[in-house]
Amino acid sequence: MLSLRHLTSSPRVQKAFGLTAAYYLRLVWNTTRITYEPADAYERIPKDMPIIAAMWHGQHLLMPFINRNKYRSKVLISRHRDGEVNAIAAENLGVETIRGSGSHSADFSKKGGVLAFNAIVAALKDGYNVALTADVPKVARVAGLGIVKIAQMSGRPIYPIAIATHRRYELDNWDRTAINLPFGRGAAVAVAPIHVPADADAATLELARRAVEEGLNAATSRAYEIADGSAGGRPRG
Repeated sequence: MLSLRHLTSSPRVQKAFGLTAAYYLRLVWNTTRITYEPADAYERIPKDMPIIAAMWHGQHLLMPFINRNKYRSKVLISRHRDGEVNAIAAENLGVETIRGSGSHSADFSKKGGVLAFNAIVAALKDGYNVALTADVPKVARVAGLGIVKIAQMSGRPIYPIAIATHRRYELDNWDRTAINLPFGRGAAVAVAPIHVPADADAATLELARRAVEEGLNAATSRAYEIADGSAGGRPRG
């Protein structure tokens, strides 16, 4: 008898799960009234493009939908078998993928980190926006140095971004994954960009890392305030 692990390793099963996930997330997005903050985000942020869109792991499921069709974008997704399902869903939603994983430090040698790092920098130089989770693997809400080093190497700004919905189911796992539910209200929040100078030393990189962490916490808190109706936000769209 096939185990669940073997079953989820099947390319056919992964494709079915990925397409189902994409269909479901479209349903959620299309039935959710979204408030954008800042309200003029789509006028303000494009002036800085291409950008590095930072998000917390587990709060990322609706991120493909903030990309407008005219903006070329890629997302970093793990090479783990679970990542294969995410990659299929993302590509079905119109976002290209870069496969690899982050690192706890500036050492990108593990899990395809070097290839992913170089691919991200190359994509940014080619004019693609790139989205990736900022927290280090299995350590929720702690930003790693990887995203900061990418900003340093590419010269592109990091935008901490969060999306939340009022109707959701939160898993009791390491990243507190939020399963967004349809037919409700939500919020997409971006806070001030973080720039990392090319000649940044270790102390400056650490300050930037903390700024990413604080920015993501602020964006996440604000997105949930608006989505849950405790901030007086008025839905748009």
